[in-house]
Amino acid sequence: MVGKHAFVYLVENSKQQDISIEQVKELLTYYIDITSKTGKQLGWPYDQRAFPYDIEEKQDENGHYLILRGNDPKYRYLLMGVSQKSLKDNGETPYIQITLPDSASQGDVGKGNEMGKFLAKQLQGELHLFNERVMYFYKRK
Repeated sequence: MVGKHAFVYLVENSKQQDISIEQVKELLTYYIDITSKTGKQLGWPYDQRAFPYDIEEKQDENGHYLILRGNDPKYRYLLMGVSQKSLKDNGETPYIQITLPDSASQGDVGKGNEMGKFLAKQLQGELHLFNERVMYFYKRK
């Protein structure tokens, strides 16, 4: 599998107009929290299935990013980072990039899509999936 990318863009109608790696980490922690509460209600360890990763923060010459390292054999890892994209007319648009490395499993693809949808919904952003389709989670005119 060739490395692929998904993007959550914070557009004009998004909840916020900037994002940091710490805020992404907080949103992932919130996701873990709500899935663990669902698991408690069901009497099943749903949080371990919904988020089968350990979060590691890294900083190097490529910038500041998160490595989601799989803690289940079906999942290997995902990378998440934040940046800005220059636009011709609007200046810059902040975005979250979710990267599937070459060694990613099919489970990572599914979880990457799920994480992208969750982040885009929370931030009311525009999600560009790994298959280049676009989902809109903000109110459109």
